[in-house]
Amino acid sequence: MKMQKWTGAAIALVLLTSLLAACSGNSDAGSAATNAPGSTAKGEGTKKPDPVTLKIMVPGDRPKDFDAVIQEAEKRMADSLNVKLDVVFVPWADLAQKTQVTLSSGENIDLIFDAPWLHLTQQIAAGSYEPLDDLLKQYGPNILKNRPQQMWDANKFDGKIMGIPNGNSFVQGRVYYVRKDLREQLGIAPIKTYDDLIKFAYAVKEKVPNITPLVPAGQDVNKGLSEGAYRHYWADNKENIQPSPALSESLILYTKNNDGKIYNLFDEMEPAVWSWIQNARKLYQDKVISPDVLAIKEVMEPAKQGKAAIVVSNDFGVKDDIQKALKSGNPKAEFEAVTFMNLTKGAVLTNSLQYNFISVPVVSKHKERAIQFLDWANQKENYDLLVYGKKDKNWEAVGDDQYKFKGDGYKWFPYVWVWNPTTDRQDASQDEETKKLNKWTADAGNFTIDKLSGFTFNNAPVSNEISQYTSMEAKYYSALFNGVVDPESYWAKFKAEAAPLAKKIQLEEQKQIDAFLAKK
Repeated sequence: MKMQKWTGAAIALVLLTSLLAACSGNSDAGSAATNAPGSTAKGEGTKKPDPVTLKIMVPGDRPKDFDAVIQEAEKRMADSLNVKLDVVFVPWADLAQKTQVTLSSGENIDLIFDAPWLHLTQQIAAGSYEPLDDLLKQYGPNILKNRPQQMWDANKFDGKIMGIPNGNSFVQGRVYYVRKDLREQLGIAPIKTYDDLIKFAYAVKEKVPNITPLVPAGQDVNKGLSEGAYRHYWADNKENIQPSPALSESLILYTKNNDGKIYNLFDEMEPAVWSWIQNARKLYQDKVISPDVLAIKEVMEPAKQGKAAIVVSNDFGVKDDIQKALKSGNPKAEFEAVTFMNLTKGAVLTNSLQYNFISVPVVSKHKERAIQFLDWANQKENYDLLVYGKKDKNWEAVGDDQYKFKGDGYKWFPYVWVWNPTTDRQDASQDEETKKLNKWTADAGNFTIDKLSGFTFNNAPVSNEISQYTSMEAKYYSALFNGVVDPESYWAKFKAEAAPLAKKIQLEEQKQIDAFLAKK
C-alpha cells in the first residue's frame, strides 16, 4: 500500500549564499528571501512575508489531535514563513478518484501526495506537477540534505525531480500480523514458513469462531497486498519476479532474474504466479480468506477490532497504535510480526525507488512557500512535531533516535509528506528483532542493485493504453489474486479484454529500457 523506508549518506548542504541570492528573485516568497528557509526568527530590519494558506492533500484519516499539532506548527512559523496549513485527508479507498479529479479540474492545491502505484507517472505526463530542481536548490536545503544522493538519482523522472521522495530504507519491510495469543492458545509453534502460516489459518477457522483467519487487501488501490500477489515478496520467489516500472503494483507485466527484460503474463503464464492464484482460490473457497475481502477498505480495521487472525502489512514489526487498539478490546490479545523475506546477503534486489512522494501542482499559487514549509518540516524539532505530535502529550523521546507514542491521539503517517532517513526516529516499542530488520533494510550492502535502478518510465506514448488497461485490470486483478473468482474462466476474460493493451505497454516499456541500458 503506502510506505517505504530509505537511508544512506546525506548529500552536501546547498550553500547559504546561493540560497539567499536565489530567494530574492522569486515573486511568491516576497520578502521571505530575507529569512532562510526554515528560519524561526526574523532578522533585524526584515519584513515578515504576507500570510498565505497552503492547501495540502494527503491520504488517510485525520488524527484526533491533528488540529492542535497544526496550531503549534503555525505558531512556530508565525514570525518566519507566516504560513497557515489547510490539510485535507482523503480516505484510502477514495484516494485515486479524489486526487485525479482534483488535479484534472485545476483546483488550487499547493502540495499533494502521489505515488508510482497511484498515478504519479500519469500526472507527470499530463503536466500536472511542477519540476522541483530549482525550487529545492533555492528553498529546500534541509529537504536535499536529509535524503541520500542515491535516493534522488533513482527517483527522478526524465532527469527531473517531480516529487519529493519520502522514506528511509532501501527495501520495504513486508510482514503478516499474526495473533500470537491465538497461536499459543491453539498450541502452535512460532511460525517460520508460509506453510506454517496457512496451517495456523486453518486451525483458526476450525477452532476459533467469529475470527476471520486471513485478511488480505481487496481494494484495487492496494492490489499489491492481495493474497496471491503478496507472495512475490517471499524467499520462495526464486526468479525474483517483480512488477515492472510501467505498472508498479501489477504482476501482469513483470521483470525477473534482473535481466533487463519485460515479461507478460498474457504471453506465457509463470508457473509460480499461477500457483499463487490457485492457492488464493482454495483459501477463499475454504473460507480462510475473508468472504468480504473485496469490500474491506482498510485491512487494519478488522485487525484493530480483534476480528482477524492474520493481516498483511507493508512494514516490519507491529505498529504501536494497532497493538493498543487490539488490546483495548481484549487485553490478552496480541499481534506478532512474521516475515518470509529472504535475508541472505544480496538475495533481494533493490532499485532504490520510492513508493511515496509529495508534489507541487503547477496550479499552485504558492510554490516557493510550499517548498519553504517542507524545508521547515525537515528540521528535527519541527519534524518531530508533525510526525509524532506534541511532545510529552502524544509522544516521548527515547534517546536521540527513538520515540514512544502516548495515548491514541496521534498516529504515525510521515510517509505522506515529510519522511526522511536523517530526522526519523525508530519506534522504541518495537522488539529487538524488528529493530534488527530495520537496520538490515538501511544498509545498501545487503542488497543487489537492480539493473533498472534510476530508470523511470515515460508513459506519454502509451498514456491512453495505460488508462484503458488499468480500468480493465481493476475488474479482475484483486478478484483473481484473492481467489474470489474462478481462475480459469476469469483469466480468459481478463486476457481477452486486456492483452492487446498490455502488449502495447510492454513494447514501449522494453524500448525505453533498452535505450536506458544502452547508455549505462
